[in-house]
Amino acid sequence: MSEDLNKNNKNEETEDTAVAEEAAVEEVQEESTETEGEKEEAQKVLPTFTGEVAGETFTLDQLEAASEDYTDEEFHELAGMYENTLSEIEEKEIVTGIVVSVDDKYVIVDIGFKSEGIVPVNEFSNKVLENLKPGDEVEVFLDRVEDREGQLILSRRKADILQAWENLEEAFDTGEVIEGTIQRRIKGGMVVDVFGIDAFLPGSQIDVRPVRDFDAYVGKTMEFQVVKLNMQAENVVVSHRALIESDLEEQREEILETIEAGQVLEGIVKNITDFGVFIDLGGVDGLLHITDLSWGRVDHPDEIVKLDQRLNVAVIDFDEKSKRVSLGLKQLQPHPWTEINTKYPDNLRVQGRVVSIADYGAFIELEKGVEGLIHISEMSWTQHIKHPSQLVQKDDIIECVVLNINEDEKKISLGVKQLEKDPWEDLLERYPVGSKHKGEVRNLTNFGVFVELEPGIDGLVHVSDLSWTENVDHPNEAVDKGEELEVVILAVDFENRRITLGHKQVEDNPWEKYAEEYGLGTKVEGEITKVTDKGVFIELPLGADAFLPGDKLEEPVEDVNEAFSEGDKVEGFVVEFDESSKTIEISQIESDTKKAPKKKKKAKKKSSDSGKVETGTPTLGEVSGLAEKLAEKDKDNEDED
Repeated sequence: MSEDLNKNNKNEETEDTAVAEEAAVEEVQEESTETEGEKEEAQKVLPTFTGEVAGETFTLDQLEAASEDYTDEEFHELAGMYENTLSEIEEKEIVTGIVVSVDDKYVIVDIGFKSEGIVPVNEFSNKVLENLKPGDEVEVFLDRVEDREGQLILSRRKADILQAWENLEEAFDTGEVIEGTIQRRIKGGMVVDVFGIDAFLPGSQIDVRPVRDFDAYVGKTMEFQVVKLNMQAENVVVSHRALIESDLEEQREEILETIEAGQVLEGIVKNITDFGVFIDLGGVDGLLHITDLSWGRVDHPDEIVKLDQRLNVAVIDFDEKSKRVSLGLKQLQPHPWTEINTKYPDNLRVQGRVVSIADYGAFIELEKGVEGLIHISEMSWTQHIKHPSQLVQKDDIIECVVLNINEDEKKISLGVKQLEKDPWEDLLERYPVGSKHKGEVRNLTNFGVFVELEPGIDGLVHVSDLSWTENVDHPNEAVDKGEELEVVILAVDFENRRITLGHKQVEDNPWEKYAEEYGLGTKVEGEITKVTDKGVFIELPLGADAFLPGDKLEEPVEDVNEAFSEGDKVEGFVVEFDESSKTIEISQIESDTKKAPKKKKKAKKKSSDSGKVETGTPTLGEVSGLAEKLAEKDKDNEDED
């Protein structure tokens, strides 16, 4: 070990030698700074040399001659005794010395060698230097017995470093727990001062839980275990987590032996994910799933818990094979559906928060774990709502009414429109059957026209009720969207909330008058309005249209288009009258009147007690009484035949 240290510290030796040489030069310079006055004063004190010899004089031969005071044996014995007083020391080792003196720059140390060593004070720590005094024992590193000037070279810094590495090696081999102070933060971890050596503490080895604030550890003194040591590379890795894990292992085994479903344990929030929270129970991690955090709806666990938070949790399940622990937090609270009917009776007005919106309605949270649905049909009496987002948005606080509760399925039906009066309650007072009103054409369909009588109150005019005289194939032939249309209330269906309207009923039925004027066999005259290959259309005086087929002409023609023109006057007899199909057919052949079909009477229009108006049009026989006459005429013809 000492050889490795020597190899690593060659540069330091050179620096120490240079420092000692500089110090010696400074001392010489200080001595040379004596003033001329001091030199003159010294010359006055010292005696002047006159050249006379005082005392006995010895020659060289006398000095080299054997001493008469000691024999050779005595001399060697005395020399041996002196040499025994010197310590047996070796270079590159730690030795113990006695402090001789301490000044501002150096500490003089006697290690029992023939000369004393000098150690710069900056190699001692401030704590040691404050209490250091002559006579104290100190450990120093013997770097060299003699330098070029015969000076003993000692180092306190190298002694500390060598001792520190020996302590670290011993702690690494034995697993001994050591103390260190965290100095600063670096990439990936922290720097720890251990015995004066910089050791690396990885971030993952600080604690068993993830560390979020590394700066909070700077300056802390903690216990560590040496987990990696490389003296040549001067690499030391320590761990605090290893000590915690060893302490937690016993606690973990104890918890796993006693844990069971239903227990309530205290834990610390270790990690938060989208699907749940990991709780440290003291060496054992448990999962608190997001669905077990609260009886209410939770979008993310951080709405309920925070990192490093302490909380009590209930053990829901424990798998002995996988050692997995399932935890619950909401299980520590009473179930919110307990006595739900008492808390939320029918027709109770409540407030809640919109937590979710679907195509068919909005979910309202009345309290944690209690949600109700406002169906789209329960949002408004009058508005035509296609999607709930037209009225509410997520997180809105709204007022609603409890409609009913299904405790078995844990469903609550809520309504918003019930906060207002139902406009259908007194609808017949405002829109009695048979009354006339004006409304705006809101929509056109293939089968009719929707007319808005008031905001939210619509009625349907069927395509057949648009005109008495015209055959309307599509409503857009008669009306336009946004147009104001006069209508009559024909019927009201409260169960299905439907109103049947009619437009043609605003005016009297012209076919009643047509039936009186254009009975079967009646001779009529009109003006041709249209010519076709099969016949001509004729406008009768009252405005009714009649059709004269080409095969019903008095004088047959090869081409109807050549024989007739628009505006021509023609005559004929009514041979067919059909109100339902709005057709009147005439013939110029008088004999066709005898073959005309007999019509049955139709019921006249009247109001019914059921809130409907019967709109059947009177037949020809009902209006003019011609049915009986035609019957008698037919009988007479049969007798003639």
